[in-house]
Parts: sequence; structure tokens; C-alpha cells
Amino acid sequence: MQEVIGSTPIFSTSTMNMFNRIAWIFLALLWSITSFAQKDFARKVVDTLASPYMGGRGYVSDGNQRAAIYLNSQFKNLGLLQFGNSYEQKFGYSVNTYPSSYIVSINGEMADPGVDYIVMPSTPTIKGNYKVVRLDRSIITASNKLKAFLTHDYSQTFILVDDSGVTDKKEKETWKSIESNPFKARGLIMLCDKLTEETSQTVSEYALLNALRKSSFRHATTMSIDVKNKFIKNFPTQNLIGYIKGNVQPDSFIVFTAHYDHLGIMGDIYFPGANDNASGIAMLLSLAKYYSSHHDSLRYSIAFMAFSGEEIGLLGSKYYTEHPLFPLSNIRFLINMDIMGTGDEGITVVNGTIYKSAFDDLVKINGRQHLLKLVKLRGETANSDHYFFYKEHVPSIFIYTMGGIKAYHDIYDRRETLPLSDFDEVFRLILLFTADINQRIF
Repeated sequence: MQEVIGSTPIFSTSTMNMFNRIAWIFLALLWSITSFAQKDFARKVVDTLASPYMGGRGYVSDGNQRAAIYLNSQFKNLGLLQFGNSYEQKFGYSVNTYPSSYIVSINGEMADPGVDYIVMPSTPTIKGNYKVVRLDRSIITASNKLKAFLTHDYSQTFILVDDSGVTDKKEKETWKSIESNPFKARGLIMLCDKLTEETSQTVSEYALLNALRKSSFRHATTMSIDVKNKFIKNFPTQNLIGYIKGNVQPDSFIVFTAHYDHLGIMGDIYFPGANDNASGIAMLLSLAKYYSSHHDSLRYSIAFMAFSGEEIGLLGSKYYTEHPLFPLSNIRFLINMDIMGTGDEGITVVNGTIYKSAFDDLVKINGRQHLLKLVKLRGETANSDHYFFYKEHVPSIFIYTMGGIKAYHDIYDRRETLPLSDFDEVFRLILLFTADINQRIF
């Protein structure tokens, strides 16, 4: 169709086609430039938050506080507005920590922390030399052997728990329950195929170690251990929250959330947390950066919430839902972002079965734009910071990327190996999805 004044064409059809081609080329180039700049910015965020200086954004060497200071400056530089006179929402919780080096040797040989084994976070201060007794299927499945095993006193012994050969799900759960130490041993060594660290708000009466099945631990008969814990009754931390004001209904909010805390330093090792969740914060800040200069079309206000305490039980987001800075009922939609660093296999949308129209919109956008390999449906689960909002009836989804590196809660989740392979595509999908929320498409 031609643009006309009366009956006289302004441009010929061929000229219009040329203009259209130029326009599309310009838009594609503009998107390419924007995408490159976005990923470049995201890389800087990940490199900063996953650096040794940040100490795993945990409880030792001011890691958590250093990350908060960085985020505070980023929010300020991006011109985000404050609720009150600060971006910070302070709170606290108990946590068990390991600020000093710890030593474990097996059969007289030093073991490598983070590589061969990890000290699980409920372990108390313990020092000494101990005998190691093996517990495996040959004992568990033979009633006479198990009966004999149970007659011994293990109060000054470590039990090596080897579940090799176990494939049945119920049997695996039985072996997992041994972590509660029904034998009242001085400590347990749980053989495993991957080391996955955690955090704890309590201190047990026995030591608990996870050790790789292929390591020297599998042949342990004696061990020496020197671990010193420090229990903090009220660790001071903070959520960071800012917003951009909407133009039509500024009291209604679209909310982006991501946690910035990680496992921190334990002994001489630190857990960088590049994918979990420096990548999610990179996405949060990338969105804040975009909307800070593209806010004229916003119907609703947009809030950006960086939570602490996620790794210890979603405590930051739980605290926020109990102490909201504006009514939770004013949240139009919440998008939580955790593990944004890959995407080779697409994304998963938690709560997609609950908010099916939102999920369907994401699928539709992805199909139209050809962004990601897959947008996968998943139901309700309490695995990230969307959960307590959802329990308060806030429409919310949690998006995480799939594929690529497998590092998780270990020393290998490093900035150097995080590809950010589909970061731009996920960013664009979220932008287009947010535009649909603003236009009240669903």
C-alpha cells in the first residue's frame, strides 16, 4: 500500500520497499548494538560480584556487605528512586560460619577442601584423630551384619557412609536419612558424586562431611580433623530495593527480583557464585539500566529488589513479604531471576502451570522472535525468592536458564567459565513480556 495525498503517490512502491528494508536493517543493527552493550554490562557485573574481593557474598570477610555497597552504588547511578530515605531494608538472622582454615587428612594424607570434600555447615568445632568405620550396602542389606554393626559405640568414631550401587529412589531416601546420625557417631563422611555446599542456622553435635566417591576418602580407615566454627546469632544484612515511577498507574508495580547473597568463604575456600546468582543480579541491573532510560511508555511503576538470605532459606524475600514497602496487593506481576548465566537449552518457568496465561505469552513471544531453544513449563516449587510472594497471592513466576555448565554450590561456579551464552535473548524475552504486562495483554 502506498502513502498518498489525494491521488498522488509521495513515493513509488520500489522506493517504499527500499525504505522498509533500510528501516528493518537499522532496527536490527540497533538491537545488535543494544544487545552487545547489555551483555558487556552484564559481564562486568558478574566479574565484580564473583570476584575474590566479594568473598562469595557470604558471612566472612564482609563479603555480603561489600556486595550490598556495590549494589547500592549501582542503584544510585541508575537513578532508581527510594522507598523512604534508603535503598536498604535491614534485617538479620543466625548462621554458622567457618572463618578459619580447616584441615582434614585421610590415612595420613592431606585432603583438598572443595576438591575432595566439603565440611557441611552444621558441623561444630572439632579437633582430633579418629578411626573410620565403613557402612555400605553389604551391611545394610544383611540383617545379621546390621545387627552386629548397631552393637558398637561410635561416639569417638567417624562412619564412612557409602551408598554405591543404590538406584532405587526409596532406598536413596533411606541412605540420605543417615545424615541425621542415628548411630550417634562423632562424625559422618557421606560419599557422593558431586560436592554441593549449603548454609545452616544451627550447629549439630557431630561433624558432617561430604566427600567425592572417587577421592581417597573411599579407602579411609583413619582421619585427622581440625575445624573451628563461629556461630553468629544475628548476622546483620539487608535487601536493596529501588524503583522507577510509572506514568499511568504509579501505585501499581511490576517487580523484578534476584538474590545477591551466596555461600561465602568456608575455611580457605570461597564459593564465587557466578551463575548463582551474580548472573541474576546482572539481569536485574540490566533491566534497571534499560528502564531508567526507557520509562516514558511505562503504565506501571517497576520495582527492583535484590534479596539477601536466599541461600539460607529464602529469608530476605520472606522478610520483605512480612514487611513490605508498599502493599503486596499493588504488585501487578513479579518476575524472579536466578541462574541466568547459560540458556543453551532454553529456560524453565516455575509457576508456569499456575499462571498459564503468562507462560503462554512467554511461549508466544519466544516463538515469534526465535529467541531460545525452549520455554519449559514447571509447576509450584519453593526453590527461590518468588515463593513467599506467591504464597501471599502475588502473581509471580521464577525464570532460570538451562544447559551449559553444571557448576552449582561448588567452587567451580566461577566468572571465568560462565558463558552468558543466551543472556541477550533472555533479556529481550523479559522486555517483551514486560511490555505485554504494561499493555494488559493478559
